[in-house]
Amino acid sequence: MDTELEAEQAHVDLAYQRLEQLRSEAEGLLRSVLDQGRGGTHQFRAERDVIVRTSLARIDQLDIGNQALCFGRIDRRVDGGKAEAFHIGRLGVSGAGQEPLVVDWRAPVAEPFYRATGRDPMGLVLRRHLAAQGRRILGLEDEYFAADGEVADGDGAALPLGGPGALLSALSDVRTGSMRDIVATIQREQDEIIRSPLPGVLVVQGGPGTGKTAVALHRAAYLLYTHRFPLERQGVLVIGPNPLFLRYIEQVLPSLGESGVTLSTVGGLVRSATVRGQDPAPVARLKGEPRMARVVARAVRTRQRPLRRPVAVPFGAVTLHLTPEDSAAIVAAVRRRPGTHNGRRRLVEQLVVRRLAEEYEQRTRPYQDPLERDGADGDAASRSDEQSERVELGRSISAVPALGEALDRMWPRLSAEELVHDLLGAPPLLALAAQGILSPDEQRSLVRPRSTALDEIPWTTADLALIDEARLLLGPRHHRSADADAVTAYGHIVVDEAQDLSPMQLRMVARRSLSGSITVVGDIGQATGPWSPASWSEVTRHLPQQRPPRQVELTVSYRTPAEVVEVAAPVLAAAAPGLMPPTPVRRTGVPPRFVDVPDQESLVTAVIGAAKALMAEVAPGTAAVLAPTSLVGELAVGLDAAGVSATDPRRDGLGAPLSLLPVDLANGLEFDGVVVVEPTAVVEESIQGLRALYVALTRPTRRLTMVHARPLPAPLAGVQPGGAGARGRGADGNGRAAPALSPSTVPAPASASVPSSEPGGPAACP
Repeated sequence: MDTELEAEQAHVDLAYQRLEQLRSEAEGLLRSVLDQGRGGTHQFRAERDVIVRTSLARIDQLDIGNQALCFGRIDRRVDGGKAEAFHIGRLGVSGAGQEPLVVDWRAPVAEPFYRATGRDPMGLVLRRHLAAQGRRILGLEDEYFAADGEVADGDGAALPLGGPGALLSALSDVRTGSMRDIVATIQREQDEIIRSPLPGVLVVQGGPGTGKTAVALHRAAYLLYTHRFPLERQGVLVIGPNPLFLRYIEQVLPSLGESGVTLSTVGGLVRSATVRGQDPAPVARLKGEPRMARVVARAVRTRQRPLRRPVAVPFGAVTLHLTPEDSAAIVAAVRRRPGTHNGRRRLVEQLVVRRLAEEYEQRTRPYQDPLERDGADGDAASRSDEQSERVELGRSISAVPALGEALDRMWPRLSAEELVHDLLGAPPLLALAAQGILSPDEQRSLVRPRSTALDEIPWTTADLALIDEARLLLGPRHHRSADADAVTAYGHIVVDEAQDLSPMQLRMVARRSLSGSITVVGDIGQATGPWSPASWSEVTRHLPQQRPPRQVELTVSYRTPAEVVEVAAPVLAAAAPGLMPPTPVRRTGVPPRFVDVPDQESLVTAVIGAAKALMAEVAPGTAAVLAPTSLVGELAVGLDAAGVSATDPRRDGLGAPLSLLPVDLANGLEFDGVVVVEPTAVVEESIQGLRALYVALTRPTRRLTMVHARPLPAPLAGVQPGGAGARGRGADGNGRAAPALSPSTVPAPASASVPSSEPGGPAACP
């Protein structure tokens, strides 16, 4: 096997040499173009700019840092009984003669590396996983395949995972505060999702630790590779639940060679308003209801109104009059025209000016002879002069201040922020817009005091969806601001933790999709926001409907150990009856710890002790203290006084040895060890109490400790202290013990030879 290692190392060294040569060539081309200066013809400058952009993108793509270039190899049967080998890596590298040294993991030829099984070998003879550290090959793990679906060693042994040694090694790595790609350990179930077709809405349901976020990000990288031409021009948008989560995942796509993807929260899509306030849960839920779209639409319509009394418009020696009847006819006519509210303001002005100009002409030329008018009509020069006079007359009338005031009463130019601020700050306006849509009590709950300036408004997260809805209907306030106010649409959108988005927020997502291509990722069981959908159909009904949505499920947890799943499963059963926890594939051998303290005064001391012990056990990995919001401040003071450095990830990121975080911000994150503080308070303070607790319990990859002074919530009270397991339903949801693999049952990724026999493997999670 040493000879095999040497051969693989020699091939990888050759690939790296070629990679450096390709990068050097791209840098040389860039320098040669830049040295030519800025002059030349328009065509020359355009061609130079294309070369510069292409070279920069190529240089960025070829920079893989310390990541391993090559992580696998497949040997495929060909005619004559021979086999051809392909090395699989994070990007494609060809030799000087265009022979493939490394095949991009997204290429069709690489598909069997992730999907082949003993029952369906997909033409493979061998699948080899390379354990690499940078450029150095540390070990090999081989899986042999026989023809016609027979198992190579003939014993028929079932193996649930593809490349189990490489997978276990990746899972055993400590957390660094940033999500890593899983390109080397993608399993069959994952690969089928990653390579699924671009069109339509794809829903990926997955419990804690199933790798759904990583799958969605790798799917974005695959789609950019497969549909490079449209998506590179149209763009890809990734929406996460909060800025902390976005910082956690921001390195995944660049590590896969894709740096042109936009990352944002759903609130970040509205850049003109800053969140400073927080709604009570019932108000946040009400603002997120689809009924609010009708309220906003009617609020816009109510600002399109006829005059209540005539308006006198002094013009020269005469006074013109705009009557309520004339204004009503104009408003009704413009309402029937398509377009945004602000875009149609110009038409209102034109019709009003035309009406006043007609009145002016009637009053100043009442005695013109009909024959003179007929003669003028027959003369082209006269008609042109008359048209010019009318244009000039219209401009003059438009400049009268009284007319501008009348137009602002009939059809004011509005910004979305002004409309929503007026709507929520003026009970009469809200009552007019919400009549027959919201009850009087609901209307009163939405009212809040008006602010003196737009930049002082305490916008909430739920308000941003109302602003976005209003912006769609209003359009740019001024023509020159059209580009700044325009909604950017994308060729593909990834929405993570989508179960927490309200219908109004989902409408924000839908209007940013060019073709309806969206990957929706989440877990109904982890819905912790004001909205708690019972099924994904409640989510997809608010997304584009060009094609029927597809739903797939990841059922196996790689991140969360079996001991943790057994404790968390009863909490999920109580929070969301009918939902099953994912099946864990590994055990750590260390059950969760329950630390029961006698009183609240002892709680902080116990948390400090638990955090210190956990940090020592998982070092050099990461640990976190997850607490209800009401206790975070007290715990921060206590940890600091004890000399324990606990950072706030919202400010400092997730790479510190110990983080202190409110439970409500933990969704989507992972740590090597977690201390959950006062589970009962977590349930009481969170909008979706038991679901928030379920999220907190399933964040660790190795160790879990619970510290409490109050009695545990009922679902946890049924778990024996010491982590003996959940009473009733087993971890697989069917009364059976979870088929978890302990570290001793899975081979390490070094010179191993493993038969493959199962038709599919579960999803991997970093």
